[in-house]
Amino acid sequence: MTKQQKSEIIDFLTGEFKESQAIVVCDFNGVSHKELESLRIDARENGVKVQVAKNTLAAVSVKNAELGDIELTGNNIFLWSEDQISACKVADKFATANKDKFEIKSGIIEGEIADLATVMAFAKLPSRDELLGMLAATWMAPVQNFTIGLDALAKKKEEEAA
Repeated sequence: MTKQQKSEIIDFLTGEFKESQAIVVCDFNGVSHKELESLRIDARENGVKVQVAKNTLAAVSVKNAELGDIELTGNNIFLWSEDQISACKVADKFATANKDKFEIKSGIIEGEIADLATVMAFAKLPSRDELLGMLAATWMAPVQNFTIGLDALAKKKEEEAA
């Protein structure tokens, strides 16, 4: 790899990491190309970006993005997204399906180095759409209960009139 190519990768990753709210670092030793492709498809569907990069280039990119110093060893794949939850969820889902080949190591969430427990905690949180659904259900509950009560009252009045 030439110096120019390395510089381009560092510039690309630095820009992407600056814009992201979560970066998840995973070990993918033993994962086949077909399995990686399924990870990329799932990531794309959830607004998550995936990149395999050399550790030194990724570490420089993280440092340039002013996210701190991260220590990287082994074969790493990086998943990042504009929200804190999506990248964690995609990594957790793939890690669960490929337990012996894919392992979440650490991450950077909201500019802070995060350990495995933190990444897993974010993976268990409901997504934005799920939270909006919960909120809508909460707002609709009083209206729904009111209409059920009116319906019951109407039936009672009909029975009394008959």
